[in-house]
Amino acid sequence: MSEPRWLDEREARVWRSYVGLKLHLEAELERRLVRDGGLSSAEFTLLVPLSETPGGLLRARDLGRMVGWERSRISHQVARMEKRGLVVREECPEDARGSMVRLTEAGRAAIVAAAPSHVEAVRSLFFDAIADDELDVMAGAFERVLDRLPCDVG
Repeated sequence: MSEPRWLDEREARVWRSYVGLKLHLEAELERRLVRDGGLSSAEFTLLVPLSETPGGLLRARDLGRMVGWERSRISHQVARMEKRGLVVREECPEDARGSMVRLTEAGRAAIVAAAPSHVEAVRSLFFDAIADDELDVMAGAFERVLDRLPCDVG
């Protein structure tokens, strides 16, 4: 077994900053979503692709792939959202074993109400702290890291 490639001080600083950023940014975005829109981040995560799909209808497994969630997580979250009237499940016409998830009018109203304050939070907490000339550098770095990761999330 080879010697580990330990992080140098600069790499450790970047890594600790990333871990802290991820933790605190996600927590603050969740707090604001609940406060301003009455939605959890999990609900918002599923409502976005549903609201962007014609007819607001997606196969559950496709929705799971889109957000990187496993089947059981999708199933449990959709069940919670059904109880709140945000979505309904329907039978899949092509496969009796599959199910479809449809955005309800209440779900559409919830995402429409929550989106403006959410995008403002993303802008104020993240993008306003980044200089314009840093955006392309960051995008390139993030894309290179993403390209190294397995694409089979969920």
